[in-house]
Amino acid sequence: MKVSASILDCDFLHLGEEIRAVEAAGADCIHLDVMDGRFVRGISFGRPLGAAVARAAKLPLHSHLMVIEPEKQIDEYLPFSEVVVFHIETTEDPGRCIEQIRAGGVKPGISLNPDTPIAALKPWLPELDDVLVMSVFPGRGGQQFIPESLDRIRELERLIAGCGSRATISVDGGVKPENAGLLAEAGADILIAGSALFRSGDYARTIASLKSPPLTPGPLEP
Repeated sequence: MKVSASILDCDFLHLGEEIRAVEAAGADCIHLDVMDGRFVRGISFGRPLGAAVARAAKLPLHSHLMVIEPEKQIDEYLPFSEVVVFHIETTEDPGRCIEQIRAGGVKPGISLNPDTPIAALKPWLPELDDVLVMSVFPGRGGQQFIPESLDRIRELERLIAGCGSRATISVDGGVKPENAGLLAEAGADILIAGSALFRSGDYARTIASLKSPPLTPGPLEP
């Protein structure tokens, strides 16, 4: 299991220190939420901050584009991203976006909202390196995990195996040590942690708990 630190919930007054702290604590990558105020209500940050994060970080950067018409912004994030993920709900031509990302030497990924059928991915699944399952509705940190996401992850794992895709399964939204065991059991490969990590007070302990959850998973709700 890998853990991606979602900096949307970090202390932006001490961004560089926060990045170095989660790196030292054992995070595997940095998750950058790009929000345009159209697909989701909030506006987060764009290319300049993403590039600054990349300069400060030693870990790979995964850029999650929660934006309408991602094909217009993809190129801005290619120079400093290992993975660029866009939402299937935001473009009329997912195949074009995948090709655009791949042509830039970056791994393409697609994300789905909780109410988008997993089967919507089938035409593009063989071309993807990552699928990001939203386990909350995107745009705001600190939401509660949607339990039905576990069945969606299991369905996705079956589809990936069935088509021979190399895609990893990332999960974003309400992820915490208490549900990490259930997510691992369902088939998740990467847990994206924001508020559960940055509000924990002990980054190393939280990351270790996410990577090696208890054998008996805890409850979904606090």
